[in-house]
This record gives sequence, C-alpha cells and structure tokens, in this order.
Amino acid sequence: MQMAMMACTECLRPPGNSSSSAGQRSFLGFTSFSIRDLLGAKEPHISLSLRTMDGVNEVGEVKVSRLQMQDESENKAAPEHKCLALCDTLHGSVQDKENSPMMRAALCAQLCKVYRFQTEDRRWLLVREQMSETPLSFSLPKQLLSALIQEHTNRILELEELGELSPHWDGLRHDVTKHCNHLIGLHQETLAEIDKLSASSCFKSSSTKSNRHLQFVPTNLHSQRMEVTSPGSTEGVWYEVITFGAAADHHHAFKHGGLKRLLSKHTHYTEGSVSYSQDESSRARELLASVAQLLPLIFGLAEELLSVSLELNTARLQEVLDSLTQQIEQLVHALKDELVKGALLAIHNQCTSDCSGSHVHSNGLLCEDSPAAEESQSPLDSLRDSEYDEEEWDRAWVNVAKSLNCIIDMVDRLQGRERRPHELKESAGDTRSQNTGGTFFHVSDVASLSSFSSSSASSWQEQLLPLVVTLRDCVREAVTKARAAMTFVVLQGAVAATVAQGSGQIVQRRHAVFSQALSAVVCGFLLKLYGGLEDPDFLQQLHTVGILAQFESLLSTYGDELGMLEDMEVGVADLSGMAFTVTEARTEQPGDLLPALSGTWGSYVVKVPLPPETFGSLPQELKNGGLIRVEPVLFNIGINQQQSLAERFGDSSLQERVNQQSCERLRAYCNSLRGALPHTAAVQSLADMLASLDRSVEAKKRKNVEVLWIAAMACRKVNGVRLTSCKSAKDRTAMSVTLEQCAILRERHALSQQHFSTALDCMRRDGCRMENVQKNVGSRKFAFSGVQLLTFPNSTDLQTAATDRLPRRSCTRFYIRRCVVMNVCSWDFSVHQKPPCCRLWLQMFELRTCLCNK
Repeated sequence: MQMAMMACTECLRPPGNSSSSAGQRSFLGFTSFSIRDLLGAKEPHISLSLRTMDGVNEVGEVKVSRLQMQDESENKAAPEHKCLALCDTLHGSVQDKENSPMMRAALCAQLCKVYRFQTEDRRWLLVREQMSETPLSFSLPKQLLSALIQEHTNRILELEELGELSPHWDGLRHDVTKHCNHLIGLHQETLAEIDKLSASSCFKSSSTKSNRHLQFVPTNLHSQRMEVTSPGSTEGVWYEVITFGAAADHHHAFKHGGLKRLLSKHTHYTEGSVSYSQDESSRARELLASVAQLLPLIFGLAEELLSVSLELNTARLQEVLDSLTQQIEQLVHALKDELVKGALLAIHNQCTSDCSGSHVHSNGLLCEDSPAAEESQSPLDSLRDSEYDEEEWDRAWVNVAKSLNCIIDMVDRLQGRERRPHELKESAGDTRSQNTGGTFFHVSDVASLSSFSSSSASSWQEQLLPLVVTLRDCVREAVTKARAAMTFVVLQGAVAATVAQGSGQIVQRRHAVFSQALSAVVCGFLLKLYGGLEDPDFLQQLHTVGILAQFESLLSTYGDELGMLEDMEVGVADLSGMAFTVTEARTEQPGDLLPALSGTWGSYVVKVPLPPETFGSLPQELKNGGLIRVEPVLFNIGINQQQSLAERFGDSSLQERVNQQSCERLRAYCNSLRGALPHTAAVQSLADMLASLDRSVEAKKRKNVEVLWIAAMACRKVNGVRLTSCKSAKDRTAMSVTLEQCAILRERHALSQQHFSTALDCMRRDGCRMENVQKNVGSRKFAFSGVQLLTFPNSTDLQTAATDRLPRRSCTRFYIRRCVVMNVCSWDFSVHQKPPCCRLWLQMFELRTCLCNK
C-alpha cells in the first residue's frame, strides 16, 4: 500500500496579522494517508487531521484533493452538487508576487477557486479564480467627504473675505453660504457614520444599498481576477474586472428620475448668467490678494516720496521713486488681465438683462435690480448701473502711466537733470500707444511741466504734492474697477459651484454617485498599475495618454433602473476630471500604501504610493509627479425582461445616446494612443475593432450584447480598466463575468470547445460568484425567475463578435439555465422546454405585442 506523508507549514500570514513578516514559515503539524484511500473515496477529496510531532495534540485539519482525469470521468458519473474541474477552495493567495505589500494593502478577504480545464490538444489548463474585497470601499469615500467639507468651508471663508457688499451681492453671498453650510452638515453626519461602520468591515452588501449613511459607499465592490497557467508554463496570465453595483443613489430613489434628468431641470441658474471655472475663480482670488498687498505699498511709497522731498536728498528721492515705479509696474502687470476686462463686460451685460427683475434671496431679502432700488451703492453696483465703455478700462491705466511720468519728470527737474525735448516726445508717444481709444485723461490739477522753472520757486514737496495726489486717485480708480470685477468673478464662481448645481439633495446625490464610481475605478487602476510595472510601453502610455476606464452596465431602460442609468451616466462622466499620480511611500506598511485623495470638486488627484524600490524603477515622468488622466466610457445594454418591455413599449434612447457618445470617446482615446505609441502590437488591430463597434452601435438591434463584447475586447487591447455592474452586481454581473472568463479561456488559451459549457457551469455553480451571492443575501441562489431566463439575449450575438466557431443554436439563457435552475426553482427543463406558467406568460406577452404593433 502506498503511503503519503504531509508536513504543513505556515507559508502565508492570515489577513490583518502583522506579527510575522512575509515569507516566514513555521511548522504546524503532519499527517499521513493512503493513496488507495484517496483514489477510492466517494468524494474527490479527503479531510485529514494535523497532529504535532509527538502525535498527541491535534492542531488543525487539511483537505487533500485528487484531480479528475479524462478517462476516469468517462467511467464515473460526476456528483450532482460538485464540479469535477474544481480542485479546491483557497483563502488567500499562494504566490509571493500576489502576497506583496501593495496587493495586501489594496485587497482583503480574498477567496480563490482553482480549476483544471482541458485544451483542444487534450492538455490541461490551470485556472485560478480569485474574488477579493477592498478597503477602498470605505477609505476613499471618507477621504472624499473630508475633502468636500474642507472645500465648502474654504468657500465660505473666501466669500467672507470679500468684505462689506451691497444688499444685492450680499444676498447672493448668503445663498451660497447657506448652501455650503447645509452640505457640510450632511457630509459630516455621513462621515461620522461611515467611520463607525468601516472599523468592522470593508464591504457593503446589496441588502444595504438603500442605507442613508452608506450612500457614498459602493455596493458589493469586488475585484474579480483570473489567473491562467497554460500547459508547460510556470507563470500565469492575469485578467481582471471590477464588479460593483450600479453607481446610483438608492436612498433617494428614482421617483423623479436620475441625475441626468434632475440636473436638466436646473439649467435656468446658468441661462443668462456668466459662469466661471474653478481656475478663473482661483485667478481672481490671486489678483485680489495681489491688490491687497501692493496697494498699501504704493500709497506708502507715495507718502514717503513726499517726506523725502523735504530732505532735499536727491539720491534718497531717486531711490524711493524707483521703488514706487517698480510697485506700480507690478500692479499693472497683475491687473492688465483679460479676465478683469471680460468680467467688467459681464457685469454690464448681466445688469442689462436683469435690470427689470427682482428676486428673493435665502436670507429673505427682496432685491430689486433697478438702480433706484438702492440708495448706497458699492463699486460693483456702480459698475452695473453705469454705461459700459470698452475703452474705459484702458484709459484708467493710461491715466496711471501718465501720472507716474509726470512725477518722474518733476523729480528729474528738481534734481537738475531735465529731459531733452526728444525724450519727452518719445515718452509721450509710448504712453499714447497704450490708449486704444485715442483720447487722454487730462488732469486739471496738474500744471504744465514748462511752468516749473526751477526748484527754487517753491519747495520740492509743494511741487510734488499735486502730482502724487493725482497718481493716488488714478491708481485708486483702476484698482476699484479691478477689485469689483474680481469680486464678481469670485461670487459667480461660487454660485456656479454650489447653487447652480441644484438643491442640496441633488448635489449630495451627485457626490455620492461619484464616490461609488471613484472607489471602483481606483481599485481597478491599482491592479492594472501593479500588474504593469514591468511593462515599459504601459508605463509610457500612462503618462502620455492616460488610462481608459470602461464601464459595462447591464441596466434596463425601464422603471427604477432607468434612473440608475441616469445617475451612473453623470457619475462616470465626472471621473474625467480626476487624475492619478504616483508617489514614493514612506514605508511598506498597508496604511502607507493606500491611495490618498486631494484637490477640489472637478479636479481631484489620487496619489498612489509605491514602495521605494518599485518607485525607483518608474520612468522619470511618473517619478516627477506627472498626472495620469482618466478617460471613462460607459456602455450599457439591458438584458432582462424589463428591457424587453422598454424596447417594445418604452424608450431606449438614453442607452443609444450613452453608447454612441462612449464609442466616440473610445475612438478618440485610441487615436491618441496610436499617435503616442504607434509601434505597439495592440494598436495595429484597433481600427477594425472600432469599426465593428461603430456598426454594432449604429445597428440599434434589440439587446445587442455584441456592443459590450467588442468594447471589452478593445479595453483589454489598450490595457484599460474593466468594470462590470448591474443593479447590485450579484446575478446579471455574475453571468457576464463568468461568460467573459470562459470566452477568454477559449480564445486566448485554447479551451476545448466541448468543455466550454462545462467550464461555464463549473464557474457559475461552484465558483466565486456563487460565494458572492451567499455574502450578499445569505443564500446560494441566483435571483432569476423563469420569465427572466426566457428573455436573456442569444449568446451568438455576443460570441460571434469574437469568433465564428460557436454554434448558433447555443444561447446565453441555455448556459444560465443549466447552472441556475436547480438553485432557483424546481423546474428542470432543457433549451426547448418551458414550464406551463412561462408558456402562458409568453403567449399573453406576444398577443399584447401584436395588438400594440397593429
């Protein structure tokens, strides 16, 4: 009798255990078993007890499995509840690379399934399916909430720094302040609750998707990974897809639609008003800060010039004059900005359009927009009520320049260094060239320069005083106009970022949807980056054209799921404003390797830390902090019975528009990639693939899942991030992911055609996605009814996009039914058989369709 002895060592630390370093091994125990017992067992595995070396104490249990070979499977029927291709269930990774500090920081609660599938040449593929949770489900929403709270707090402080304003502008400031305070309160409450829940879990189940305090947390977020080791190879190939429930606000529900519809109802806030970007608002605040710093210096130097003139010290007088000239030049350089000139015109235009209206601010103030409504006017109001002259702004700076030239000429006279006549003409010509209007501001208080014969006629101070007063008046006039214009920009920028976005509920909904999409795409990017650190083309692609994030959605365009798709469309589009950057981590502790979020709404940057050794091997562009832009695309094809209703009796225009726009963005990204990396092999085959995608999108065929398949292939070609979602990422997502995994095995690893359905059944019945269902609802059953199974699209629509070898008689619902029906209902019907209730429903449905068509 052959005997086998097994000694078990601890090769991996359990998740969260930091007591031992990676790779440390310790002896646990040993056991022995008979090969005959293993081969003769009814089950494909036997359980053995581990004992210490003295054989006294039992320290654990180990499971030994046998591989089912082809000849054995022909002579012995497979157990109904277990797939013979499934080798075992593993918790945690078994490779050193997968146990790196970066992977331990990004993933947690890993679950693995190992399979052996036969290839076309009758050899064996080793397939490892791994599903993992991620701490990013909670860490990124918490960082986003903190950033939003800080941003709204800073905006309130910036508006308070504008000082005293007239009732009209102060009412506008009050609207923004109230809006920000409301959002701060909501975000602080949500952050406090998430802090409590994240201490014990990093997973949000589908049953809690409507929880008010978890609306920022993605539903059922997991990384679904597959490692394939081909025959004769020692290294596996990894394929990843991120699965999560649709990025939508389930708490506020969809009675009035999703974000796309809700935001369209608030366009009246931006119609007829000027909207300034965040960069322009920041520039305006910088200009206001420059004015606040330079204006006191200029006025102080002007006073000092008068004081020094009493000393009759020509050297000191020239030194103060040079400083005054330098400060005025800095002021002119700062405020001669097109933003100021454009804001002055915008103030006038807004006054013209709103002069006959009135409105009530959130502080209860009724503001009439007519000039007679206010007795005292601020600089902003004086600009609104005055006739606007495009040349007035240029003349203001001509007056400053001419006043300064008068002071310089007077100082030269007082010092006995009177200018030659031709110098005066050149100076006057230079000044005149700055005046686009061709007219000058004549200072009545300043006498002609020729009237001053010598410094002995009067004191130096008496001759300089009227010139200095004129200079101060001219500077004050120009600065007043500039300050009013920049105040207008700051206020309008604040309105555009807050009140113009809709009510507090709509803004919070948008933030929550973005948070869910953000967590998913960051998780996918980390896995892509960690897997491509040794690929120079991929690293060059990151800092030249960015990373593609392809969202695959299986939502229908009917009922609540239509609102979910409207939410998701906005959330995915908002991702285009974010970017990644790579930084060097301080240590290799998991906390130091987690991504960090910074920035403000519309321009967030996620910093991805890497261990020092890994960071040192990156291209210089990435090490210098170069931004990695994100290009998000969303493709949606509804596949359930609700989509059948939408296509026959409803409207699927939203789906068509989303797919068409994403197709155009995908083509633009691929064109950029082709221009940056024309030598890569993947780029060469993109043209035909994109042309096929265009044809599929334009075909507008019902449940045309070929669109999803081609988009997924294009995403993998360009090393993009793949994300799949449905309502809660349990059932439809499981069908899509497992079908995609088996298709990859067949197309790239020569999985035998006759074993395709066996592999698909095995992954769905005993794979990681069934464990996902168990985690979410506590039951090992996919939530499909018989009616749903009958309305799934044909898999030929999906598979012929990649191959023509799949028989057209096979269909997706056949694959789904084979592994699902025993878990969902008691029917056991084949492809052509239907239960009585389903036949009745179909007859009623077809009759109604015929009547409606007629």
